[in-house]
Amino acid sequence: MKTRLAFFLLATLAWASLCHAQGSQPQKPPPTPMSTSTRPADPVMNRDWDKVLTGGRSGDFLAGNVVLTGNALPWDAIPVTVTCNGQVLYTTYTDRKGNFTIARSEAMGSKTINADPKPVAVQFVGCSVEAWLAGFDSSPLSIANRHVLDSANIGTITLRREAGAEGSALSTTTSAAPKDALRSFEKARGEAFDNKPDRAQHDLQKAVEIYPAFAEAWFQLGKIQAAANSPDAYNSFSKAIAADPKFSLPYDHIAPLAAQAGKWQELADLTSHALALNPRGNIELWYYHAFGNYQVGKLDVAETSAAKSLAMDPLHFEPNTEQLLAVILAQKPDLPAAIEHLRNCVTYFPPGPKLDLVKQQLAQLEHDNAGFK
Repeated sequence: MKTRLAFFLLATLAWASLCHAQGSQPQKPPPTPMSTSTRPADPVMNRDWDKVLTGGRSGDFLAGNVVLTGNALPWDAIPVTVTCNGQVLYTTYTDRKGNFTIARSEAMGSKTINADPKPVAVQFVGCSVEAWLAGFDSSPLSIANRHVLDSANIGTITLRREAGAEGSALSTTTSAAPKDALRSFEKARGEAFDNKPDRAQHDLQKAVEIYPAFAEAWFQLGKIQAAANSPDAYNSFSKAIAADPKFSLPYDHIAPLAAQAGKWQELADLTSHALALNPRGNIELWYYHAFGNYQVGKLDVAETSAAKSLAMDPLHFEPNTEQLLAVILAQKPDLPAAIEHLRNCVTYFPPGPKLDLVKQQLAQLEHDNAGFK
């Protein structure tokens, strides 16, 4: 049995490593034309905003926007969650102007909101909508009972600086940047949104040459390099962290690169520090924290982190999490729990080699578990 279990673990980790090396994680539509954020974006965010608000059946979607008090919106999309009875049931992301929509997602199995045939506006009555940005407090919106002809817009979420926050999605180095560096940074921002990565990269490099401690410029430069599969991305993210260790965003982006390189202890340490800055974390941060800690043998930490990632991700934007959790539980060993999670994976994994692997693993564990009875 131990030999078969070892095969189970090695097969899963080999697949996961291949996914990281080839960059074959599911493609997640960016919230802006050039964003390389590892965070998922709801498919509807790529539609024209006016079409979203005027098209479709009444009640099929809800809409709103996010603003920051005293600050411009960051380049990266801001996650917006719908929480009902203490459980996150839906996650979407803002576009470059801070707009977001809550709408039906593509079918991904029995655990998605598509399992409920009621219109979105009815499904989420009484639920709370909040934005999540490290270092900021969110004003909540409540989804009230509404008539089908009512406006889909539920209002504005305001983010304000959180008193005493350890980390922030905005770097303090930006306000200290010289005017020339800021000018290049803002120019790069416009070029990035206009899908001109080469020009944006040039101006970001100019910004960090003028001001080497410009953490946000290093971070955005790393994103462009990562999108082009450049090995320089890791160095740029590292320089962003070195320039401002409390700037939270680079940790989200350096984590998958550390995993791809097999730097397991570094991955565990980086994600641990990121979670100290932003204790709530996000889907990917908890996933990579679990992955790194599993690899260095800290199974209890890995299990807790994988479970947190899964709880935040009802639509399975990070599809590897539940399979990783099954691997962790199988090694503990808790075969019944591992089997349950693999059965869940079968309901939403798309047809292909990975689904075939999960079915093989499931059959193997079911056989081994039967031998214990």
